[in-house]
Amino acid sequence: MRKFVFLAVLGFAIAAVNSSSIFPFPAFKSRAAVAAIERNSADREIGNLATTQQQDIGNSSLFWNFKNPPAISYSQLMGVLAGQTESNNRVPEILAQSEDLERFDRLMTYAQKHNFSARSMGEIVQAVADNFLGKPYAAGLLDKSHEEKLIVTLNKFDCVLFVETVLALSRGIAVKDYSYKNFVSRIEEQRYTNGKMNGYCSRLHYFSEWIDDNQKRKTVENITAKLGGIPMDKKLNFMSQHRSSYPQMAKDEAIYQCRIGVEAELAKTTVNYIPTNRITRVYSQLKPGDIVAVATDIQGLDVTHTGFVYQNAEGNLGLIHASPAGEVTVAKNLHRYISRVENATGIVVARAIDPR
Repeated sequence: MRKFVFLAVLGFAIAAVNSSSIFPFPAFKSRAAVAAIERNSADREIGNLATTQQQDIGNSSLFWNFKNPPAISYSQLMGVLAGQTESNNRVPEILAQSEDLERFDRLMTYAQKHNFSARSMGEIVQAVADNFLGKPYAAGLLDKSHEEKLIVTLNKFDCVLFVETVLALSRGIAVKDYSYKNFVSRIEEQRYTNGKMNGYCSRLHYFSEWIDDNQKRKTVENITAKLGGIPMDKKLNFMSQHRSSYPQMAKDEAIYQCRIGVEAELAKTTVNYIPTNRITRVYSQLKPGDIVAVATDIQGLDVTHTGFVYQNAEGNLGLIHASPAGEVTVAKNLHRYISRVENATGIVVARAIDPR
């Protein structure tokens, strides 16, 4: 679910891709199955997107054409890569595009001009998410390499990559940190166990796993129980039960056993959700920018999709998300959207913690 390749440029590797997931999200069926689930009836909310064909990743420009490379200065490239050096001299392999660096600079300039940092955390999240409306959906961006790579994108997203990217940008803006290097560090912090990339198993594949780990580091707070959520009462073992669907686990016994260990730890925690028929009851307690995940009755899986609460000018609550039907879009009515997702049982809600 999260991977790619790093091409060599003057001794460093860099490739053009875009960067989270309908989690599990685990690689294969979580993404493929969920894409099918969403395409079903949920996207009636956004008109004819339900019949839109998912873009073929093979037709996208995933890698730079080195005969006609995009414009990027040596200092820019070295600055992005060198900035990732850690105390143990490990340099995470990063994916970045020149157009992404330019988009990052434009977004930071816009955020400063409009004083985003003076807004509440949730308002910052929604304002940042707005900037990606219309950006294409692309599945499986994190699983294109045999080795774990740190995927960073501002161009294409799956649903979790969208959430991770917007959250990382918003956390930086809130504290007036407009550094691309630090933005990339935040992506790594949010995506991996204890905030450090250490192979495929360290990636936070299940959304419950993602929330718990980020809550420990005070990035987000799981507010589902506070909103009246009830236990899911299920064992999260989708990945281990579908080993052949995940090339990394299918070929590596150590990775497989590692994921089994993770699932055993997850079994010790309670995953709460708000049933679909109770969603409207908590509208008054939701805030723009709250992270919403679609709980599912699929065996072994906690959620199948995620996005942010979106409040329009009239105060109505919807969902801004990277839809498998085609692009980043806004579903106008949160409850109606969830009720139309096949296998959906309700929502899980987390709130970004203000770093200021």
